[in-house]
Amino acid sequence: MKKNRKIRTKPVVIRNYRDTLFRMLYQDKKRLLSLFNAVNDTHYDNPDDLAITTLDGVLYLGMKNDISCIIDMMMQLYEHQSTVNPNMPLRNLFYVSDLLQKYIYEEGLDIYSRKQIKIPTPKFVVFYNGDEEQPERKEIHLSKAFAANTGETNMELIVLQININKGQNEELKAACQTLQEYAEFTERAREHRKEMELEDAIQTTIDECIRDGILKEFLLKNKAEVYHMCLYEFDVELHEKVLREEEREEGREEGREEGLNLAKQILEAFSRGESSEDIAKELNIPLEKVEDLVL
Repeated sequence: MKKNRKIRTKPVVIRNYRDTLFRMLYQDKKRLLSLFNAVNDTHYDNPDDLAITTLDGVLYLGMKNDISCIIDMMMQLYEHQSTVNPNMPLRNLFYVSDLLQKYIYEEGLDIYSRKQIKIPTPKFVVFYNGDEEQPERKEIHLSKAFAANTGETNMELIVLQININKGQNEELKAACQTLQEYAEFTERAREHRKEMELEDAIQTTIDECIRDGILKEFLLKNKAEVYHMCLYEFDVELHEKVLREEEREEGREEGREEGLNLAKQILEAFSRGESSEDIAKELNIPLEKVEDLVL
């Protein structure tokens, strides 16, 4: 029987309506168009051609999408993540469903029509800058979450994860100045956190970046808001790291306990005179595992 999980003593950070730095940066059409062009290798030059469609309300478990937009019937959903999240395809499925319902309603389209309606073509991108080792680019498939491994499915959603850490996707970042400077800002903040208290690390990062011309105009205009926003973001990141470590430790404890129970069962059966073959069959374990313990 598995050991009951221990009660959390650390206060749980609740995701709420606060914006993130990434989301706030790309609420600006000019910056968002630059990101769109960099991701898609396009050359649109009129920000007014782009419609920001980011969802405002809470969707599911307190989550909302970071940034979404449409241009020339191309719908792009962009997320920022500082932790590896294999559930991004499922989250994006929720997001795109709401966005398409909203689009159909606003355009007055009839899904019951005998004529095929046209909807924007979606693309899903996650910009990753966490401290776990990740490839430069990778695809995350919704089908990996399907419990029945039949090898066939009529449904798929693929999220492209783009690593924007230092030394990764430098050509892409060079094509979008804001993305490059955002990556530099977060890199400096993480480095300062190694040697300073969180509040000091964020303030130092903001001051340094203003001095060095990194997101300078944006930071000068939104200095106080960015400071509090970063406190929240890094607190969430730290909290998630603590939870992952607790879960790993609980898994190790449960594994040790299950191993001890199995060893006890093997020894008890052996003391009753059962053969190694019978014990392995009864406990549904490899014969070698039994022999390693009793021989």
